[in-house]
Amino acid sequence: MNKDKLVIIPTFNEKENMEDMVRVVMGLDGNFELLVIDDNSPDGTAEIVKGLKKEFPERLHLIQREGKLGLGTAYIEGFRYGLVSGYQYIFEMDADFSHDPKDLIRLWKACEEEGYDMAIGSRYIKGVNVVNWPMGRVLMSFFASKYVQFITGMPIKDATAGFKCYHRRVLQAINLNKIRFIGYAFQIEMKFTAWKLGFKIIEIPIIFTDRTKGSSKMSTNIFREAVFGVIYMKFKSLFVRYRPNQSE
Repeated sequence: MNKDKLVIIPTFNEKENMEDMVRVVMGLDGNFELLVIDDNSPDGTAEIVKGLKKEFPERLHLIQREGKLGLGTAYIEGFRYGLVSGYQYIFEMDADFSHDPKDLIRLWKACEEEGYDMAIGSRYIKGVNVVNWPMGRVLMSFFASKYVQFITGMPIKDATAGFKCYHRRVLQAINLNKIRFIGYAFQIEMKFTAWKLGFKIIEIPIIFTDRTKGSSKMSTNIFREAVFGVIYMKFKSLFVRYRPNQSE
């Protein structure tokens, strides 16, 4: 089987969403594969995935970790898995259906057919496309992205977006050992690094719908890391020469 497309979903206590998400991704046109990286969920999320692996043994994969080690470290572990396994397109997506799995096809087409190196599912490229979020959270997220644009100069409207498609050459070029952040600032750092390396990036408009099952993982610590991390990241970039990584 040609290993072309791998979707990475980090999980912690997502039993309400897991089976539905797996079945939707497995049912998409294009032979998507799915890697679940579970941080020792006490609710049995990993056991649900293990049960479904019997049904999708070649396309559903699971990495179990010992505890909550952070969003960024989960994705980096997934990126390494995807690169070693030879996938051409590697995706990030949430488990809670805030990202519509059907949009994976649109992100893939932007890279495969239109020649972009990275495609971002963007909430803010055409106004504000967010459903069921409290207004305070919408404003916080929107102005956080504006803040990131202002500080970094990066021409990306949804800087904190976690719905993305990377061509493998992007992840090969980024030195994953030097990615510093583990929370939502991780999403900003990955985009910023790809942009500084000169990759072609496009934002694809999506509708983001807040979860209806399970609980949000957002916290003030995560938000604080993003706010102050951007300043650190921009300051550090003034003294770094961005060159494609040679060690990955």
